[in-house]
Amino acid sequence: MDLGLKGKTALVCGASSGLALAAAEALAEEGANVTMFARRRDALEREADRIGALAVRGDVTLPQDLERAVEQTIEAFGGLDILVWNSGGPPAGKAVDVTPDSLEQAVELLMQPAVRLVRLCLPHLEQSEGGRIVAITSLAAKEPTAHLALSNMVRPGLTGWLKTLSAELGPRGITVNCVAPGRIDTDRLAHLYPDGPTEEQLAEIPLRRWGTPREFGDVVCFVASDRARYLTGQTIVVDGGLQKFLF
Repeated sequence: MDLGLKGKTALVCGASSGLALAAAEALAEEGANVTMFARRRDALEREADRIGALAVRGDVTLPQDLERAVEQTIEAFGGLDILVWNSGGPPAGKAVDVTPDSLEQAVELLMQPAVRLVRLCLPHLEQSEGGRIVAITSLAAKEPTAHLALSNMVRPGLTGWLKTLSAELGPRGITVNCVAPGRIDTDRLAHLYPDGPTEEQLAEIPLRRWGTPREFGDVVCFVASDRARYLTGQTIVVDGGLQKFLF
């Protein structure tokens, strides 16, 4: 299937590893120009060289770094069609352990940079024949996770903003969607489950295994593609059937 991504340009955040790297790989394999934006220089440059992408080092929490990522993308490729937002997650912890400072830090990581970056990208996405905003979020946006209180608080707010944004940008031909991972085998999951999954935890997943980053990245790639042009305002869950909610 031709996803219509050849010659399109994508800016992928947090792309030196994990879910966003898998999304960058999938986009590049479909013929898109890819800018990979991340903090870790060595990993970023190594992976960008491997897949033929532009590496831009920076931190999503620094406005000047976001500006530079967009500027270098436009300079290199002449436009921008796809924004893949990803910032990782805040520290794990219980609700009783949340403090005003930790909440502020979570908002500064998950929400404020997303708003800034969308505002920077929007003039360029409006010039695209099919602008796409795809946010990598979390199951915590749909159902609270016991040990991720900060994510449970902030990610629904980000999802609500993106849902509202989808209605506002739809008339301009720009789609806005979220892709929410379940238990995907990344460094983040290794940190949350240092001993790996137990048999009981795997039994909670109908497919009886953790997902791979590329299985997730392929979904992001599709949502960003021309084939998904009538899909907007949605949260696509990639979790092997873990969650039991109907909607």
